[in-house]
Amino acid sequence: MINLRDILYVRLGTRDLDGAQKFCTEIVGLQAVERTADRLYLKSSASHHAVCYFQGEPGDHTVAFDIKDWSQLGAALAQLQSAGVPCGQGTAEEAADRHVGAFIWFNDPTGNRIEIVARPHDAGKRYFPSRDAGITGLGHVGLCTTDPARDQAFWLQHFNAMVSDWIGPCPLLRVNPRHHQMALFASQRKGIQHINFQVAEIDDIMKSWYFLQSQDIRIVFGPGRHPTSGGNFVYFEGHDEVIFEYSNSDRHIVGDLENYRPRQFPLHPTSFCMWGSKPDIAEFRD
Repeated sequence: MINLRDILYVRLGTRDLDGAQKFCTEIVGLQAVERTADRLYLKSSASHHAVCYFQGEPGDHTVAFDIKDWSQLGAALAQLQSAGVPCGQGTAEEAADRHVGAFIWFNDPTGNRIEIVARPHDAGKRYFPSRDAGITGLGHVGLCTTDPARDQAFWLQHFNAMVSDWIGPCPLLRVNPRHHQMALFASQRKGIQHINFQVAEIDDIMKSWYFLQSQDIRIVFGPGRHPTSGGNFVYFEGHDEVIFEYSNSDRHIVGDLENYRPRQFPLHPTSFCMWGSKPDIAEFRD
């Protein structure tokens, strides 16, 4: 069993680093901390970065998790290799590019690239964005899957992932007490379905809702409240059509975990929003 601690960063290919920087700093409220000819690093907390855009193909996405025990990175690679999972060890140069001590990578059954890292760098300076969106950090990702049941079994077999709830066949997975760090949504493609940033309170969500409208940003869902995590939310379309979400989810699953039973919600708009908002997101529709 490979024990993960938390989601750490996402990597996104783009042909327009300038556009990515403008949108993520002026609209999303991330802080640009480093820029090279082909890289853009943006932070949302004390970690060095939460998002890295690289010069490449839009749709080329990676999700990274921090391993709980850094000394077990080699054992994690050996376990994946013995199970026949496509995987490998990152080079020292690649690790430096990610601002981590070391990392391994693997492809899930859909073909999504996942990285597991050891010794991720913290920042020497606090997160200080140009736009105060109330962001407290990277919360979770929605990940596309061509077979939710198959990919759920993969994560439960190899990792300390647990199902918090289902929406239709789609599991919301956690590796720590927060309700979920990853949700698997049925799709015909691989890649990140949405990127969530946690904000401090509902006021931050509503202020951003008005701000996004004033900037003519396409809002694809919300404002609303999730029945699963209990968080308020708003989703909007960003650079290269990547969907971003703000939410203030604070549900933790603690206590008698042995007897905890995930809830089954139908694949219906009311399972995504208890207030009645309808999603304009393909993977959220039945």
